[in-house]
Amino acid sequence: MFKKVKQFFSPANKDLRKKVWFTFAMLFVFKLGTAVVVPGVEADLNVGFLELLNVLGGGAMQNFSIFALGVMPYITASIIMQLLQMDIIPYFTELSKQGQTGRNKINQITRVLGIVLAFIQGYMFSFAFIPNGTVTDYIEASLVLTAGTSLLLWIGDEITKKGLGNGTSMIIMAGILASVPYMFTQAYDGLVTVDAGVMGAVKFALFIILYLAIILGVLYVQLAERRIPIQYANKTNNVFSNKQTYIPFRLNSAGVVPVIFASALISAPALIAQFTKNEEFMKFVNEWLSLTSVTGFILFIVFIVAFSFFYTFIVIKPKEMAENLQKSGGYIPGIRPGDETIKFVSKVLIRLTVVGSVFLAFIAGLPYIFGMISDLPSTVSIGGTGLLIVIGVILELYKQLESSLISRSYKRRRVL
Repeated sequence: MFKKVKQFFSPANKDLRKKVWFTFAMLFVFKLGTAVVVPGVEADLNVGFLELLNVLGGGAMQNFSIFALGVMPYITASIIMQLLQMDIIPYFTELSKQGQTGRNKINQITRVLGIVLAFIQGYMFSFAFIPNGTVTDYIEASLVLTAGTSLLLWIGDEITKKGLGNGTSMIIMAGILASVPYMFTQAYDGLVTVDAGVMGAVKFALFIILYLAIILGVLYVQLAERRIPIQYANKTNNVFSNKQTYIPFRLNSAGVVPVIFASALISAPALIAQFTKNEEFMKFVNEWLSLTSVTGFILFIVFIVAFSFFYTFIVIKPKEMAENLQKSGGYIPGIRPGDETIKFVSKVLIRLTVVGSVFLAFIAGLPYIFGMISDLPSTVSIGGTGLLIVIGVILELYKQLESSLISRSYKRRRVL
């Protein structure tokens, strides 16, 4: 570990450090923009059902800043495009099979769809949060919010090209991490300041220990995988040959996408209620469909588990995997190629997804459970979607830095 840190600060890796500083500069611009409020709107809104969007945006929704929508419209558009490529619309299915050219075309369509969704969401949020506004006020606010999302997409592209990691993921991670110091300050005030003495300090220490334990648990699940050995007809695996080839299946193959799906479905009725301003419908949503209600929370958990299975089999297609293995002359030892391979892979995925989806639902629902049994402010939480995203992004960033340092070290050895 220390050797890699020393290697990172060596003069030979000056360009790598420039990438780091560039990434920090772009993220600073993002954080600065979260404080710029949309004209005609009062800051410090009660976001309520939009708390997840507020957390992912670093408090931008609560301030109703120019970055209030964040990059979520683009994320939503990306998910929609992935679904459309599942033989739903033949045109998109064909594009997905055209290699880099098709991917570039899909990316262009995704961006346009993301901008359209940003304008629609911006109009709905403007109508909900700007009191006594006119149609012109709502359209102006929608255009500002859409422009903010467009600027964030550009910043994300610049980070991807000139910085480190995936730009969109880095922006989301930065927004989440920005709220962490405030959360611990609130926890300290609620546990130590209110309950003065040794007991308050012990409670705060237990809070930190529990938080770290959950981080370790998430890390374990994110890194956990089931390795399926693969044998090729023209190769043998023994002590004198190459290492065993295998296919890794992650315990949580769907990532945080099921939580985003579930959150969108749960928050949709509340957003419609805010948009229509129907008091009876708003009362029904608050009593039965909000995450603070029992029925709403149960629906949230069910949606996460269901979408975990749905999205896992979108990302990993057993039939396609079996066909590719057969074409390359590979097979799973003890399993016949064809239908038996499809059944075996599907069985493994179902077992992994059962465990992964339950853990995902537990971590996503933990903040709401914690809020029900704790007297701390709603800004203080344990677990949650934000933690899953941050750990996932940090792991990918670490892998990228590690591979870059190893590659540079190997090239220098070859030159010498």
